[in-house]
Amino acid sequence: MDTPDRVAVVGAGAVGLTVAHDLATGGAHVSLFERDAPGSGMTGRAAGICYDAYAEDIDVSVADRAMERIRSLSGTGEFIFHETPYVFLAREGDDAAVSALEEAVERMQVHGREVSTESADEVAERFPIRTDDVALAGVAENAGWADPATYVDLFVDNCEDVGVEFHVGDAVSVRADPPSVVVDGDVVDDDVTDVFDAVVVAAGVHSRRVLEAAGYPIALKPYRVQALVGSCDYHGPIVYDATDESYLRPHPSGVLAGDGVEPVEATPDEWDETADDWFVRDSLAAAGHRTNTDPSVERAWAGLCGATPDRNPLVGEVADGVYVACGWHGHGFMWAPAIGELLAGEILENAGVVPDPFDPRRFDGDESFAVVEGMTQPDDTETEGRPNRTDRQ
Repeated sequence: MDTPDRVAVVGAGAVGLTVAHDLATGGAHVSLFERDAPGSGMTGRAAGICYDAYAEDIDVSVADRAMERIRSLSGTGEFIFHETPYVFLAREGDDAAVSALEEAVERMQVHGREVSTESADEVAERFPIRTDDVALAGVAENAGWADPATYVDLFVDNCEDVGVEFHVGDAVSVRADPPSVVVDGDVVDDDVTDVFDAVVVAAGVHSRRVLEAAGYPIALKPYRVQALVGSCDYHGPIVYDATDESYLRPHPSGVLAGDGVEPVEATPDEWDETADDWFVRDSLAAAGHRTNTDPSVERAWAGLCGATPDRNPLVGEVADGVYVACGWHGHGFMWAPAIGELLAGEILENAGVVPDPFDPRRFDGDESFAVVEGMTQPDDTETEGRPNRTDRQ
């Protein structure tokens, strides 16, 4: 088709805002539709952890570009990328986690990642964390964290600067042939349809509903995750504990910690946004144990991540002129700078191409698959495992 002139983007999270900005920078006239406030969905609930410690070619290439762009943006407005090593560890007695960690580090090193295995004593010498229960650790040097809200604020400003037209507060649906966005009115006769050259659906876990209503189902399952902020005095690294599947990172109040992944499909419009009592109790205990502090909960919440059958995202064209970007397994925030650039370039046919393994048409949309925790090794019925991935944004 001809290079699109008018493009609509549905969803103003980190990915949608980045795609919209990069499309407008590339010369398109962009309209951005968001039902609520920009960043108020899952981006606003993300942990903000970023790293390049991957063991697959495709992941490495995306992470490299994302990290490069995040660093280039740091210091613009209120957005700051805090350089912080990422320590991922396996506990004593957990032989499976130790083996998975060793394999993951070897594969990362093959791809030139600045990652090494270290003993408990070596980690204790470098970082202010407890390691007396650690059998082996991996340390990724090229990592850090940022506040997702400041990324949203930055890209709202950037979008406005390049002429993106915001439509906030209305629910919309999408149509194909031709690509269209329908702003839902109170009654059918009030609906307003606007035709575009291309439409991008970047509505997170709601992307499945939006595209299914348009006749294009996608293989996406939402699942619930939880996190909290604890007040304490912590100035150490990002830590992922593969044995109890918990993570933490520094936060201005002390520590941001999480686990609570529910490996079952959730309902996007009917889910509990508050953190469970058991999660708050266990997460505070885990964070306190690892950081040698006594954190008190400042706030706690739940969010939804999107899973796919092979753990690769769904990025690309689902119908003529209709595109999707979703299915991050918790990586949406950290990958947004690269995915926005790649998808905008593909739509405008003037720059990078989205990797073929991300093509949403590789699935029919009605596949049956299990939601799997990022560090879990698959059985023979599942696709190739990714022991280096964790479900953390």
